[in-house]
Amino acid sequence: MRVLLGIIGAVIVLGIFASVLRTLVIPRPTRTGFTGLVQRLVRRPFRFTADQLRSTEAKDRVLAPVAPVSIVITLIGWLASFMIGYALLLAAVSGIGIRDALYEAGSSLLTLGFATSRRATLTAVDFCAAATGPIVVGLQVGYLPTLYNAYQRRETEVTLLHTRAGSPPWGPQILARYAQVKLLDDIDELFRGWERWSAAVSESHTTYPILVHFRSPKANRNWLIALLAVLDAAALRLAFNPSQPRAQVRLALRAGFICLRDIADIRNIPYNADPSPDGPLRLEYADFLVGVERMREQGYPMERTPEEAWPQFRGWRVNYEELAYRLAQDIDAVPAPWSGPRRTALVISVPLTPVDRRPVG
Repeated sequence: MRVLLGIIGAVIVLGIFASVLRTLVIPRPTRTGFTGLVQRLVRRPFRFTADQLRSTEAKDRVLAPVAPVSIVITLIGWLASFMIGYALLLAAVSGIGIRDALYEAGSSLLTLGFATSRRATLTAVDFCAAATGPIVVGLQVGYLPTLYNAYQRRETEVTLLHTRAGSPPWGPQILARYAQVKLLDDIDELFRGWERWSAAVSESHTTYPILVHFRSPKANRNWLIALLAVLDAAALRLAFNPSQPRAQVRLALRAGFICLRDIADIRNIPYNADPSPDGPLRLEYADFLVGVERMREQGYPMERTPEEAWPQFRGWRVNYEELAYRLAQDIDAVPAPWSGPRRTALVISVPLTPVDRRPVG
């Protein structure tokens, strides 16, 4: 029985150490079952509560604490698991009861020192437990600045997009705004910045998957909807303006859907890596025409008719639409045009142009 307790305790301690290393230390995408399980369990009550609400702002207020609370609960889960694992090891090497072993393991793990033993076997395990507690807490404290720096860099570009596409952002609105203020010649700068943004988000959100669930400071902004808007703007640019420079637009488009695929890989979401340009598209042609009309209203130059551009546009959109829709549903992103359904019915927010906001009379 003592041997079995020792084996179980060792497995728990080593398994949790592996979870800590994969989550906080190893700078590459790694899957950790324990952390993922804790985060899913934490999200469930928040999502259940949010599903009862019909206001986008109310849902956002409920879901905003999910990621921070998950981090705290994960730390508590690690420490509790270490305490159980070390208690089983103490019981195995000494024969003391489980209750006394938990008492001593907690004392050592939290470095309180109120329950100690002079027996050599117990002291060795106590020393290991005493080192574990501060190391795990220290790693978590060091992890938070890295996490929030990545979040801040992500949200800076999302906020800047607000002036170019409104909130929530929408692909046709980006091109309409640039046409309205006569900045279409500089639009490659936008796509160049979002190419780099996509690469940064791909790296940070796969290394630290909890970032996917960090919400923007404003309820009508979201990193995924912003990325989808830029991808749609790029696809529209390629579809309607074949004579314009295409290299930077294509690079931004490819960087964007690779970012989505990298995040899908870490979340075990299946996708077609080589979709047919004629594959199924959930965005309907009628909705496409609504976006085209918004561009036309603001004077966006079109070298092709909507009928001619539609096959070109859909050929690009099949690369990212399904993943964007799935992730938007998973994280309850703000409902925006061309972003798919959510788990509950919500009113889609359409960004307005400055002309739409002029007072009447």
